Amino acid sequence: MSGDHTHPVHGTAAGDSYVALPPTAVDASPAGPTRVIVAWPGFDPPRTARALAAATPMTGVPVWRVYLDLPCSSPGGLESGEILRTEAIETYCAAVEDAVRRLPSALADVRSDLAIPDGPIGLAGFSVGGAAALLAAARDVVPVSTLALVAPVVAPSRAAREVEKRSGLGLSWTDEAHELADRLDLATVAADLAGRDVATLLIGGAADRAVPAREITALRDVLRRHGTGPVESTTFRMGHALAAEPGTEAQPPITEAVRVDGVLTDWFRERLAATPGDRLAGAPRAPENEDVAPHGSEDGAWSLDSGGGPPEARETAEPWSAGAGSAR
Repeated sequence: MSGDHTHPVHGTAAGDSYVALPPTAVDASPAGPTRVIVAWPGFDPPRTARALAAATPMTGVPVWRVYLDLPCSSPGGLESGEILRTEAIETYCAAVEDAVRRLPSALADVRSDLAIPDGPIGLAGFSVGGAAALLAAARDVVPVSTLALVAPVVAPSRAAREVEKRSGLGLSWTDEAHELADRLDLATVAADLAGRDVATLLIGGAADRAVPAREITALRDVLRRHGTGPVESTTFRMGHALAAEPGTEAQPPITEAVRVDGVLTDWFRERLAATPGDRLAGAPRAPENEDVAPHGSEDGAWSLDSGGGPPEARETAEPWSAGAGSAR
């Protein structure tokens, strides 16, 4: 690569395309060994690495943010009747399993491309990508310091049943497809994170029909019972998608994405960044596992803090050109 760390870098890692946003935050510096966050998109908008990077750039986080395409995708998304077909759930399971399997190689390629030192990473994901992120942490395929999952598919079987009830269509999975889906129920893998001290943030949508908010809350409770580390959850008045259709290209972020980006940025800054105020005053950070009841707000967000106000909307840059940078 050119060595220019001020523009997005486009490359390929373990066969999958990625967009890497450099650490350009001017009011913070990395604190600790985590110098990169890897994030996966979903089957619903944003469906690609470039679309997710535009929707949630986390500009204020002073480490590399690397958005990595899933190994495969389904054009129908989770809220369509497509998920009721055996071929669709097999594609879903393959995307999650292959993303996890390829992560060590992909991370090695990214570190080589961007000259990122070894160390634990942050993991993030939306929808299907959120399921892959939690599974990767549970299987310990790479060291993970913190997780942030936006509308993760907690249980693909239950997601399919929700679609079946709404659409009136019948589920046509084979027995093998049912078994594949059941293996990716996130509640069943939570025990593998026990005692690992991985700080985890779960974000759900109150109007999400693919992953109802109750699923996010239930997953939070399961993780806490297993003692996986600090676990927090928050809910926004939003549906499942974080971008407008078709969700494959970089576009200006929609309102829901701006809100989610604000929470993601705060989450990772609190755990991975040091600010001048921290260094001068030695100010302690907020408790990581504070169990605070959500507060409503007029703009449709729920807040984790006791003040009840929504995260400030952050302005994001216009979508970048596909030729802004290249690692290979």
